[in-house]
Amino acid sequence: MLQKINLENILFLDIETVPEKESFEDLDDTKKELWDQKSRYQRKDDYTPEEFYDRAGIWAEFGTIVCISVGYFKLNGDSKTFRVTSFQGDEVKLLKEFKSLLNSHFNQPKHLLCAHNGKEFDFPYTARRMIIHGIALPYKLDLFGKKPWEVPHLDTMELWKFGDYKHYTSLKLMAHILGIPSPKEDIDGSMVRDVFYEEKDIDRIVTYCELDVVTTAQVFLKMRNDPILNDNEIKKV
Repeated sequence: MLQKINLENILFLDIETVPEKESFEDLDDTKKELWDQKSRYQRKDDYTPEEFYDRAGIWAEFGTIVCISVGYFKLNGDSKTFRVTSFQGDEVKLLKEFKSLLNSHFNQPKHLLCAHNGKEFDFPYTARRMIIHGIALPYKLDLFGKKPWEVPHLDTMELWKFGDYKHYTSLKLMAHILGIPSPKEDIDGSMVRDVFYEEKDIDRIVTYCELDVVTTAQVFLKMRNDPILNDNEIKKV
């Protein structure tokens, strides 16, 4: 079935998130208490709410998106290119720019969004942040009332599960086992918070995010049994 999907109809994406505030002490008292309650199950008695706060970026209620990178295929006969671009900076601005892209170029029923673990993270997180900021959801993120087969989302991790819902596989592991050349990553996900708040180097985060988009597309090609992209076919726009 994957082979029947026109590659030009898929928008590949990845988001990078950080805690909404640089430190726990920057939260108001109500938000501190809510963070205590929200994180209690994960941290148990091993960490205080303050010690655990550097992980707050994984929850849309306590985090913020600092980068959305997207990639899409352009086909010309037997040749193809994969074009990558990013939205960064102020969260409201980048969410509106991302929504504009969806509404102008990926708004038809044939269009699909694809991310690794996207159904559990990237898609719902982005939708929640839009709602928090009073941004009306674009059609591709508005799942209310849709039947499961009407949801326009692909997830390379879900595809790899083959129905084994307890199975988690990282993008890095999938790329390795599928023989996809590993890009030279400057950082990993656990470092994004420090790079953003302490080093204030958004460019490093954007580069990392774009590499994940390319790798997700490569994994998808492998799962279709298609040739993977070479460096000359990947264009930053």
